[in-house]
Amino acid sequence: MIADIHTLAGAYVLDAVDDLERVAFDRHLSECDSCRDEVSELHEATVRLAGAAWSVPPPRLRATVLTEIKKTRQLPPRAPAIAAPPAGRGRRLLAVAAAVLVAAAGAGSAAYRIQDQRVRDLQGIAAAARVEQERVNGILAAPDIVVRTQELAGGGRVTVAYSRLRDSGVVMMAADAAPTGGRAFQLWTVRSATPVDEGVLAVGQTSVVKVVDGLSSASDVGVTVEPAGGSRTPTLPMAADLKIL
Repeated sequence: MIADIHTLAGAYVLDAVDDLERVAFDRHLSECDSCRDEVSELHEATVRLAGAAWSVPPPRLRATVLTEIKKTRQLPPRAPAIAAPPAGRGRRLLAVAAAVLVAAAGAGSAAYRIQDQRVRDLQGIAAAARVEQERVNGILAAPDIVVRTQELAGGGRVTVAYSRLRDSGVVMMAADAAPTGGRAFQLWTVRSATPVDEGVLAVGQTSVVKVVDGLSSASDVGVTVEPAGGSRTPTLPMAADLKIL
């Protein structure tokens, strides 16, 4: 569904992926330490999505706390009476206490804002995942859908499901192992005998589901192994080359 499987972390946590993506991302998690850490961190944020009682504090929270500080009498500790401190010292203590309360209120408000933004980011990822899934479903439901499959050099499989009526297709790749030496897989189409870059995977990434537009002008869909970050032209031989004409 998305070219870079790392970006599925948020949708995966929110259970907004389909079965194929879930299998691919589960497999990816066993290989990617950074995604495992991100998924672990995002679980805490998603708990708040299910908590109907949680809400963002009102913008006037800080002002309200400061107002209450001015009106609330400071109660002394329950202890034997002692001589009152000098007036100047008492004022300093009250000022320090007020500053601590103000700082705490400000920190709490900032924490809520950060958490709320993180939840909004997750919701945005989930929404984008749903839109992309709808595109995939629309292509696969086309009446003229054609499916091509080829083994991937080094182990694995590449499948292309495309529709001339929709002028687009879905490329699904699952390799048995990632390229060695810091290299990565890169997707290509061949249009008018010219290779066109369709996206490079991250180093260590072994699977991808990607929508490719304009396939009516393409004769081939290919996969190569390239240096990290990809190449301008394919490095031969290709790991897979599917003829779609």
